[in-house]
Amino acid sequence: MSRAAPLPRLAVLIDAENISPRIAQRLFEEIATFGEASVRRIYGDFSEERLKGWAQILADHAIIPQQNFALTAGKNGSDIALVIDAMDLLHSGRFAGFCLVSSDSDFTRLAARIREQGLDVFGFGEAKTPKSFRQACKRFVLTENLLPRSGPPAPVPGQKIVIGAAATPPPAPRSPAQATAMVRRAIAQLEDEEGWVHLGGLGSRLLAMDPEFDPRTYGCAKLTTLIEQAGGFEVRRGGGMSVQVRQRNSAH
Repeated sequence: MSRAAPLPRLAVLIDAENISPRIAQRLFEEIATFGEASVRRIYGDFSEERLKGWAQILADHAIIPQQNFALTAGKNGSDIALVIDAMDLLHSGRFAGFCLVSSDSDFTRLAARIREQGLDVFGFGEAKTPKSFRQACKRFVLTENLLPRSGPPAPVPGQKIVIGAAATPPPAPRSPAQATAMVRRAIAQLEDEEGWVHLGGLGSRLLAMDPEFDPRTYGCAKLTTLIEQAGGFEVRRGGGMSVQVRQRNSAH
């Protein structure tokens, strides 16, 4: 009986000062689709009250805290520690890729350097993350897509609850129609003589065009759903898992 191929080993490095602990559960579920989170480290000054939310859930996700006291105002030793560890892990040769979890553009050069070495970089951050960091990653996942869309946010252990204060809800998803132009461009690059494109190839091309492309940003769980709701496309399902797409106005 043949063994399944081992999953790519990934190093997960989290900037606690720029990421909400509310995403922790779905963050690691998302990372599991890319590979195995072999190293899980988080950086920050956990003596600060604002990071208590993270401190209370580290054990739940087997995350190893890297404590960095803020000795000088305006200096971020945590960022430097994260970069040093990333370079050590990179040169160990034990990993297929890195997950950099931060909304800070300071990690743009780090992401680019890791990719120069031939490894994959998966970025995770808020929509406010500067484009330079998003584009430096092979794939960039908006952390807003890792938050619940409905109902009150799940409480984080250790997080202070202010009576009467409303939690900031995740931003409303974009309309599926806003993805139409990009999907059309991708299809035009791949279509056969009859205009058809395999869904898997289309998804890969969309990510190559835009590392942060994600159907969830448009309120859809799957690419197929997004294409069907965007309008202007035909979807053809064959035997097994085969799905093909083409522009509805194609003259074939």
